[in-house]
Amino acid sequence: MSARRPRSGTGGARERRRRGEELTGWLFVSPAVIVLAVFLLFPVLMAAWVSVSDWSGVGSPLSGSVGFVGADNYAELVQGGLATRDFGIALRNNLWYVLLVVPAQTLLSLLLAVLVNQQVMARGAFRTAFYFPSVTSSVAITVLWLFLFSASGAVNRVLSHVGVHGPNWFHDPTGIVAAGLSRLGVDGSRTLTARFLDVTAWEWLSGPSFAMTAFIVMAVFTTSGTFMLIFLSALQSLSPSVDEAAMIDGANAWTRLWRVTVPQLKPTFFTVITLGLIGCWQVFDQIYTGTQGDPGKTTLTPAYLSYQAAFSNQKWGRGSAIAFVLFAIIILFTLLQRWVLRDRDGARARRAERRRVRRARRRRGEAPAATAVEEAVR
Repeated sequence: MSARRPRSGTGGARERRRRGEELTGWLFVSPAVIVLAVFLLFPVLMAAWVSVSDWSGVGSPLSGSVGFVGADNYAELVQGGLATRDFGIALRNNLWYVLLVVPAQTLLSLLLAVLVNQQVMARGAFRTAFYFPSVTSSVAITVLWLFLFSASGAVNRVLSHVGVHGPNWFHDPTGIVAAGLSRLGVDGSRTLTARFLDVTAWEWLSGPSFAMTAFIVMAVFTTSGTFMLIFLSALQSLSPSVDEAAMIDGANAWTRLWRVTVPQLKPTFFTVITLGLIGCWQVFDQIYTGTQGDPGKTTLTPAYLSYQAAFSNQKWGRGSAIAFVLFAIIILFTLLQRWVLRDRDGARARRAERRRVRRARRRRGEAPAATAVEEAVR
C-alpha cells in the first residue's frame, strides 16, 4: 500500500498539471473563439432562424411579431412558379460554371506550378506574372472583361482574324452546347421537355450561355495563380529521390509527372478542388458588377439570387433558404470529391490492421475493447 501512494500522488499531480495546461490553452484561444462566435456563429444561427420565419426585414428577427413558418420558405423553391424556375435556372448556370471552372483551373494551376518549378531564367518574374491576376480587384477584372468581350471588343477582333464571327458575348443568352448542336441541325427543345425545378432537360443540357462562358474564362484566369502557389509549395516539399529513381528506370518526363508526382499530390488536389468548389458555388461579385443575371437570367447564380430575393424583393426568408440550400450543396460536393480522392490503399491497410489486432485479441481470449494500437490505426 505504501508503495502505491507516491504513484497515486504523482498521478494526481500529473492530472492537475494537465488540467492547468488545458485551462491555459482555452484562455489563449478564447479571444478568437469569442470573435468567431459573435461574427460567425451568431449570424449563421440568425440566418437559420430567418429561413424558417416570416421576418419582413423590419425590426429585429427575434421580436415577438416574427412568426415561425417552418419549411415554407424552402417549399417555395420547389413547389413551382417563378421562384422555382429562377432557382432552377440559377442552379443550372452555376452547375455548368462549376463543371467547367474547377477542372480547368486545377489542371492549369498544376501546369503553371510544374513550369515555374523548373530551373529557368526569370523564374521569379514568371511566378509574379501568373499570380498577379489573383490579387487584382475582381471588380476591375470584371470591367476589363466587359470591355474585352463586347461585340466590338478585342476578343471578337482576334476571332475575326481567324475567320470566326464572334458572338455578342454579354447579350446572347444562347447556350454554347445548343449553339454548337444547332450548326449540326440538332434541336432538342421539342423533344427534351421533361422538367426539373421548372427547367426543361434541354435547358439543363444546352450549356452555359456565351455570357457565362466569358465569366468562366475569367474565373480560370484569376484563380489559377493562387492555386499555382499551393501546388508549387507541394512540389517543392516532395523528395527528389523518387523522381530520380523513376528517371533511372527510364521513365520520361510525362510518365514521371503522371505516375510519380501526381499521386504524391493527392492531399494538395483535395485542398485545391475543395477551395475551387466553394469559390465557384459562391460566385457573386462578378455577376453583381457585370450582368446582374442578364441576358435572360443565364448568368443568374444562387448566391446572387439569394441577394436579389432578400435585398431587392424583401423576401428575407426565401433569401436565407437559398443560402442554406447552397451551403448544403457545397457540403455535398465536398464530401463527394473527398470520397473520390480518398486514399484507397491506406484505407484498406488500416482495415486490415484493425482486423489483425482483433484476431490477435480473440486468440489471447481478451475483451474486444479498443486498444491503443487500434486507436492509432483509426
